[in-house]
Amino acid sequence: MMMQQNDKPDLTVEQIAEHTASVVGHHYTVDDYYEVGREEVRKHARAVQDAHPTHWSEAGAAEYGHDGLVAHPTFVSVLGITAQAKLFDEVVTGYDLWQIMQTDQRLVYHQPMKVGDQLICDVSLESFRHISSPEAIDLLVTKNIIWNQHDEPVMTTYTSIAARPGMKVPEELADSLDHVMMKVDAVGDPGKTVHREAQQNQADPTERPGAYAAVDFDTLTVGQELPPKTFELTRGNLSNYAGVAGDPNPIHFSDHVIAAADGMDGVVAHGMQTMGLGATYVSEFVGDPAAFCEYNVRFTSPVYVPADASAKVDFTGKVKSLDPQTRRGTIALTAKQDGRKIFGRANVVVQFN
Repeated sequence: MMMQQNDKPDLTVEQIAEHTASVVGHHYTVDDYYEVGREEVRKHARAVQDAHPTHWSEAGAAEYGHDGLVAHPTFVSVLGITAQAKLFDEVVTGYDLWQIMQTDQRLVYHQPMKVGDQLICDVSLESFRHISSPEAIDLLVTKNIIWNQHDEPVMTTYTSIAARPGMKVPEELADSLDHVMMKVDAVGDPGKTVHREAQQNQADPTERPGAYAAVDFDTLTVGQELPPKTFELTRGNLSNYAGVAGDPNPIHFSDHVIAAADGMDGVVAHGMQTMGLGATYVSEFVGDPAAFCEYNVRFTSPVYVPADASAKVDFTGKVKSLDPQTRRGTIALTAKQDGRKIFGRANVVVQFN
């Protein structure tokens, strides 16, 4: 779930839909670049339980053919909230944080993110659709194109969102929020460090990563199953991930807020945290996370994490397809908690050797 709070004048459902439709195609470049740090790469890898050497050791990364630490395939979550803040604060208005749900995430990789990259992000609202029956729901797709300091494309992301327009936080929930939301006296202004126009109008990048140290394509067969793996999540894991990703939404840690929120069965893990565990699982099989070409997930159910026990997320996967011409393959993932599917669809495209 995305965290966003808009303090805007009251608008009708129709006015919100009309305004949102009018800003489809709006794009901007984030004012400040994000520099990928060595310890941030390690902290994120720890948060998604990934011990792959490419995220932890320069010597280990060199053995895989990399000139420095490589970020985890879902590291983009660390800069995603900051990149899209302006879109929901100033452009797409009328939606409250409790009424915005991330439904699909697609990550297209052009090259791996690595330590020292100064990432520049172009943001746009790609599409909008309003559904009026049986209840008002707005469906939005946002796109980020991320570049490094050499104007090389690094990643393109597509985030699908379902939002209930015009809904206000109930008074009792607002009171709960005031007691658990993080308090910050002041935030410094980083200033404007990116001085160029948004490049959203040009054709989307088509570059894809190399195979690096991924396993040999010829060793794989369609239908081949990945060894199953179970990850455990506790409230400690959720709190740690919230800090690493910069998303302190209390639905990820506060029973007090959950009790006041309608439709919430309990504290839940971040969607991108669960998606991160899936990438960790696939990385162990393919050999090198830098060989990811695409990763897309449809979220169907959250992972509920109790206060006094671990939540277990069970992953399985199989090789869905193989293309001998490109030597790429698609791996289909399944994630379940107590037999309940977490992902409706999850695929990873990998460049094999």
